[in-house]
Amino acid sequence: MQLVMEVFYKPMATVVSKEDLATIFVNWKEIIMCNMKLLKALRVRKKMSGESRVIRNIGDILCEQLPHMTPYIRFCSCQLRASTLIQKKTDSDNEFKTQMKRFSSDSRTKGMPFSSFLIKPMQRITKYPLLIGKILENTPVYHPDHDNVSSALEKAEELCTQVNEGVREKENSDRLEWLQSHVQCDGLAEELIFNSLTNCLGQRKYLYSGPLVKAKSNKELVCFLFNDFLLLTTATKQGIVTFDIDAKPGILYKMYRYPLFLNEISVKIPSEKNDENAFNLSHIDKVYTLKTDSAAARTKWLNKIEEATTVFVETEKKKREKAHQARAQRSKGVGRLLVVILEGADLKPVDRNGLADPYCEVSMGVQEHKTKIIQNSLNPKWNSSMQFIVRDTDQDVLCITVFDRDLFSPNDFLGRTEIRVSDITREIQDPKVRRPIVKKLLLHEVETGEVTDRKSVV
Repeated sequence: MQLVMEVFYKPMATVVSKEDLATIFVNWKEIIMCNMKLLKALRVRKKMSGESRVIRNIGDILCEQLPHMTPYIRFCSCQLRASTLIQKKTDSDNEFKTQMKRFSSDSRTKGMPFSSFLIKPMQRITKYPLLIGKILENTPVYHPDHDNVSSALEKAEELCTQVNEGVREKENSDRLEWLQSHVQCDGLAEELIFNSLTNCLGQRKYLYSGPLVKAKSNKELVCFLFNDFLLLTTATKQGIVTFDIDAKPGILYKMYRYPLFLNEISVKIPSEKNDENAFNLSHIDKVYTLKTDSAAARTKWLNKIEEATTVFVETEKKKREKAHQARAQRSKGVGRLLVVILEGADLKPVDRNGLADPYCEVSMGVQEHKTKIIQNSLNPKWNSSMQFIVRDTDQDVLCITVFDRDLFSPNDFLGRTEIRVSDITREIQDPKVRRPIVKKLLLHEVETGEVTDRKSVV
């Protein structure tokens, strides 16, 4: 992946326009980053296990990292467009053709053409289910890592399904890419990538759009409905009375209100019959009365929003039920580990305001707990208590991973640390160690950050 940056990306920047470069490579740098995070996580596991010891558990790492492989979805969905552009420039631009031959003659490519490198991401992501499936075949059911590897296989298969769906739904991908360059979302704490994975519903999907008018002020809006939120925008050019996204209008749109998440909104027809084209959009404690240009348009907006909202709410409900079932299936084990995540310090700033909204995911095997989210802080104080069933004191590993809570995309990784349960029990049994154990734990895979916790075993 890094080789492509050195041999093709950097030299090509002098041959093609910035727009063409973005079309060809899409988000190649993001793909490199998510692969580096997986590599670093495995390196930390090796380091924490001891250089001479065999790594016996990797399922939890795969479960954690696979949801962050979403850049593959966008890249693969845009691959046909990139290949078409390369072929077009090769046929019509002799200089481009000559330069591409020169780039490919670099000894580091080992004779492989550029097109072979471009399909590497698709080839790599489709191998994950096969590799994890082999690991699962060779992991006994009674092994502490079996459930995590099984869950990782599900996540890998789901990711491949989303990649394939993204490739098939080229129309959806094209619309989202157009929105990325034509809708300005200034003022958000995090960057909104339209053509990406949502936080909880898989690939983001464009569902519907059209003009609406605020009843009180007569302000003209252009609204976009996705499977996770509704976005109200205003056109930079006034007087927009019609809108067709497939016509690819050349004007820009600006975010009018913070995106409205579908699990927080509802729609209904006003009790007053003054306007057959109006409907009420309720969001938490605010109500917008919006007008369409016809009764048929109102009905379509109501149906589209209600359908999308139902899917969002039902998906969240199923995920909660699945998590509850996983907790209910835990065995009694040989003891309990009591953990209090006290605070974090010097965490990595990832939001546009130079801060983060950090929280911890604390896991041991299939057991997982989360701390509360602390808004706009690099030194959060969580004071979150939790307990875990210890099944095997020699194999169980307590993993603490810190994330920045995002709304429009998977949460940003802020670091990870691990403690073997055998090391915890050894310390607790040491009469010289003060109990309960309070420790500052350095976060790995990031440049800065630590977490303080308190542990005891009963």
